[in-house]
Amino acid sequence: MEKRYLSFEDIEAYKVAFRLSNMVWDIVIHWNNFSKDTVGKQFVRAVDSISANIAEGYGRYTKKDKVHFYRYAKASILESIDWFKKAKSRKLISEEEANTIASDLEKLPRLINWLIKYTNDNLTV
Repeated sequence: MEKRYLSFEDIEAYKVAFRLSNMVWDIVIHWNNFSKDTVGKQFVRAVDSISANIAEGYGRYTKKDKVHFYRYAKASILESIDWFKKAKSRKLISEEEANTIASDLEKLPRLINWLIKYTNDNLTV
């Protein structure tokens, strides 16, 4: 039996963040130029940064480095929430889209907290 190693793509926080970033992209790509240029680009960058920081943290060697990037991911969640609220209040996203985005943004801090705890508890370096 071949031993399979965990990939960053197996981490639940990464899966949720990656799915969310693609959903936000699919929404923003249809906005008018003004909305896309002001809110859209920032919203996409913030949401993309969540999964990117999880991936980068996973690729680091020491637990201190890993946790550092996982904390960046948590900060990107807060930035994403701000852009999400702006998009919602400016009626750039539908109620259904808003509910899905809000649900994922609510889940992610707990998932990343778990990832930080797991990293601190199980890595020795």
